Amino acid sequence: MTTPAPATPMPTLKPRTLAPATLLLRTAAALAAGLLVATQAQSAMLLSLLTQATIFAIFALGVGLLLRQNGMVSFGHAAFYGLAGYVAAILMQQHGIPAEAVIVLTLLIMALFSCLMGLVIVRVPGIAFGMLTLAVGQMFFQLASTSRSLTGGADGMYLDWPARLFGVPIGLIQRQDVLFGISWTLLVLCIAGLAALLSTRFGRVTEAVRDNEERARFIGIRTLMPRVAIFALSALVTSLAGLLSVLNTGFISPESLHWSVSGSALMMVIIGGFRTLWGPALGAVVFFLARDLIGDYAQHWLAIFGTALILIIVFSPEGIGGALQRLCQRRRPQRT
Repeated sequence: MTTPAPATPMPTLKPRTLAPATLLLRTAAALAAGLLVATQAQSAMLLSLLTQATIFAIFALGVGLLLRQNGMVSFGHAAFYGLAGYVAAILMQQHGIPAEAVIVLTLLIMALFSCLMGLVIVRVPGIAFGMLTLAVGQMFFQLASTSRSLTGGADGMYLDWPARLFGVPIGLIQRQDVLFGISWTLLVLCIAGLAALLSTRFGRVTEAVRDNEERARFIGIRTLMPRVAIFALSALVTSLAGLLSVLNTGFISPESLHWSVSGSALMMVIIGGFRTLWGPALGAVVFFLARDLIGDYAQHWLAIFGTALILIIVFSPEGIGGALQRLCQRRRPQRT
């Protein structure tokens, strides 16, 4: 008679170790780099371009977070980007609500909306999830285009910001160097906050659900709420980018809700890579700088950029960020 093999212990989820000192040091270095650019850049056009790139870097960060932690591709995240601007614009029309409260309320409304939406939409697997997000995004685009009494229709809406915001003159805030500094600071803080959050047990749980949902259920993990939480976080980060956009331009139109905006964000994620948190942000900066440089020399810059995108997908599927990370890992053993 053979003795039964000892039962293998059930695996446990352990949080990844992340040195707080290292995170703080990198965050401080990134903030200092942004401050240096904001103070030393002499060209207003360059600062304007960098401000737009940074705002879209926050947008791409939200899209990349969803892909990285949930393994889901969204073709409709422009809905959160544009809706945040519309919610702020509609609330601004109610003159009894201070602008500071409008910003806070907009983020709270978008967080609640994305949570409720996530409870339904994350249940849909695979490519059907992407198609559903595309349909939802286009639905909001159509509503914004046709609801002239509420959204101004295709003409869009202007946001009448008050003379002072959080006690600071609005003219100072909307200066390109200051607005770039604000956008860059929020981008760095978002990346640092997400890095700290994902280094905890919550990050390991979401990765386990992403990799094998059935096995995660077997070891006792409730898989729905972690996916909803990541979806809501992703939407909230994207909504923050939408708020910064209307602060920058003072205008919102249905074009911000169009699927092509989501497609541009996905291209940024592919360029930068989603395996690292900062990869999508890097992809956004590369996208905007390449568009500006190529646009000066070629009328059909999208064809050139599309070719470069294909080369990145073929030769570096993990994107520029992943390639840089792999290069750093190869050099570490040589230093020791």
